[in-house]
Amino acid sequence: MKLFLIAGEASGDLHGSNLIKALKQQDSTIDIRFWGGDLMEKAASRKPEKHYKALAFMGFVEVVMNLSRIVQNFKKCKADILDFQPDALVLIDYPGFNLRMAKWAKSHGIKVYYYISPKVWAWKESRVHKIKKYVDTLFTIFPFETAFFKKYDLEVEYVGNPLVDAISEFRVTRDELRTKVGVGEKPIVAILPGSRRQEVRTKLPVMLEAAGKFPEYQFVIAGAPSLEAEFYAPFIEGYDAKILFGKTYEILESAEAALVTSGTATLETALFGVPQVVCYIASPISYSIAKRLIKIKFISLVNLIFDREVVRELIQDDCNVNQVAEELSYVLKGGVKREQQEKDCSTLIAMLGSGSASEKVAREILK
Repeated sequence: MKLFLIAGEASGDLHGSNLIKALKQQDSTIDIRFWGGDLMEKAASRKPEKHYKALAFMGFVEVVMNLSRIVQNFKKCKADILDFQPDALVLIDYPGFNLRMAKWAKSHGIKVYYYISPKVWAWKESRVHKIKKYVDTLFTIFPFETAFFKKYDLEVEYVGNPLVDAISEFRVTRDELRTKVGVGEKPIVAILPGSRRQEVRTKLPVMLEAAGKFPEYQFVIAGAPSLEAEFYAPFIEGYDAKILFGKTYEILESAEAALVTSGTATLETALFGVPQVVCYIASPISYSIAKRLIKIKFISLVNLIFDREVVRELIQDDCNVNQVAEELSYVLKGGVKREQQEKDCSTLIAMLGSGSASEKVAREILK
């Protein structure tokens, strides 16, 4: 069997790598090619046809500015798939690109599976009709997603959340982290500013200035694998902060609290049981457009799952140094907010199932 996988972001690379491992465990003869990252490369024992670093464009303005590169990416991806002639295409999140590839693949008679379903429940609900038309099976990772898609009579399978698997297998003590990477003795606050250049540029300076108000803590930044150490250097100059690459889970396992950009990182932080403050700043034009289009009440996955505010979200103008510092103090120094977040984190783990999402998806695809 031949499968072609497409992941366009760091989180997709993680889930894609675990899926590749599960597929190879169940069928050692399977031939896999992919667009993805370093984790998928390690799992597949081959390089990606294209690395996701060349695909990460965030926001309406950024997409418009990079249209020619995006068009070239579509052309190359189609050529790679036609050259490989796979039995099926497996799409992992990244809907702006992947839904177009789904339509093209179906027109060429290629079976299409979608893992980590597009968030059409948040915006662009009309996309659900494209999914129904072009995707053979949709694998969902949140219970509320499954209920949403079933309203449209889609072929949908709930497989549980793959982050539960990844995090449940991960264990490191604070002493191990200190020995391994040389962080100091002060309690740790994690800073997760995102994986794209533009979001790091806007949020990291605010996060670091707020962090500077807590000299009794040390602040450790989770560096994105898609960015270079030199990119971060101007931001951390003058601050008592350390940046680590490829150690996000180690940092979270050792942290007292976290400042986190929206997205998958909010869920990962909660699954580690770490109280957090969510920080989000987009370009003014992108935010203005999104505000008119997006119909959900929250931007963090944790709040969306509970359908209430579990973690504090500071968005745009609210994401300023004073408010970030104030909210961080609430979750650092005990009290009702910290206790409630810790309780909700425990509930969240139970809500998302017992794990084995990658194995379930692999089994269904092979079947």
